[in-house]
Amino acid sequence: MDTAENPASEPSAPNALRTPRPASSGHVVSRDGTRIAYDRVGSGPPVIVIVGALCSRTLGPGVKLAPMLAARFTVFTYDRRGRGNSGDHAPYAIACEVEDLEALLVEAGGSACVFGHSSGAVLALRAAEHGLPITKLALYEAPFVVDNERPSLEKEWAQIDAFVKSGRPGDAVKVFMKSVGVPAFAIALMRWLPIWKSVTKVAHTLPYDGALVQEFQRGAPLPATAWSHVAIPTLAIDGGKSPAWMRNGARALATVLPNAQYRTLEGQTHDVSAKALTPVLDEFFGNRATIGSMARG
Repeated sequence: MDTAENPASEPSAPNALRTPRPASSGHVVSRDGTRIAYDRVGSGPPVIVIVGALCSRTLGPGVKLAPMLAARFTVFTYDRRGRGNSGDHAPYAIACEVEDLEALLVEAGGSACVFGHSSGAVLALRAAEHGLPITKLALYEAPFVVDNERPSLEKEWAQIDAFVKSGRPGDAVKVFMKSVGVPAFAIALMRWLPIWKSVTKVAHTLPYDGALVQEFQRGAPLPATAWSHVAIPTLAIDGGKSPAWMRNGARALATVLPNAQYRTLEGQTHDVSAKALTPVLDEFFGNRATIGSMARG
C-alpha cells in the first residue's frame, strides 16, 4: 500500500470548496500480486477514474479531469494493468482488473464513486455487478453496438489480437483507431507525433479492452440481465456530436439499468472535454441537485 496519508477519514463536505491536497502517488497490490500505480489529488469524498483503451494516468481524460474535480473530491487515477508503472500478469482475466479496482477502493477508504470512460465504463459496470463497494457510477460512452448503425467489431478485434501476437503494435493501434472512427489522415499524422510512441507502447493491452467489450458489440440489444445487480445510482452520458451508434449504446444502457439516468453533453464527442464533464460529475457525485433536473438529451 501507499504510505501517503489516507484522506478517507476526513469529514465529507461535497458541497463546499476546499483547498486541494497536493498530489501524491503510490501503488496498491492486487490479489494476484500485481502492483497497480495510482495518483491521488484533492480533498473530500473519493472518486476513482477508469480510463479506456490506450490511456493511462498520463494520457487520456483523467489528466485534465482529476485536477478539476479535486476542489471537492479526492480523485484517484491509475494505470490499468499492463500500462505505465503498473505491472501485469499473464494470462489476462477480466476478474483481475476487477480485483485491481477492489484494491484501489480499499486504498480510497472502502468505497468510492467511480467514473468510467469508454471501455473503462464497461470495467466499472462489471465491477459493480461483481459487488464492489461503488456508491455511484458515471459512465461516458461505453462502446456498445446495440443496433445496425454500424457493423459488429468482431473482425477488428480479431485483427488487433493477431497484430499484437505477431509483434506489430503499430498496426494494432491503426486498426483500433479506425474502428472507433478516427479519420485516416489523423492516424497518419499521429505516427509523426510523440503520442504515437505512447500508444504503441501499450498496444499489447488492446485485447484486454476487447475482452471487456466484445460481447456487447454485436449489433444486438443489451441483455436485460447483464447488470441486474447494479442498483446503485448511475449516470449514462454521451456527447451530442458522437456517432449515432455510441449515443444509442449510452441510451440503451440507461434503459436496462434499474437506477440510471441519461444525459447528453451537447457539442461533445468521444474525446470529451474535462471542462464540460466536470460540472456534471460534480453535481452527480456531490448530490447538490437531483439528476432528474438535468436535461436528458
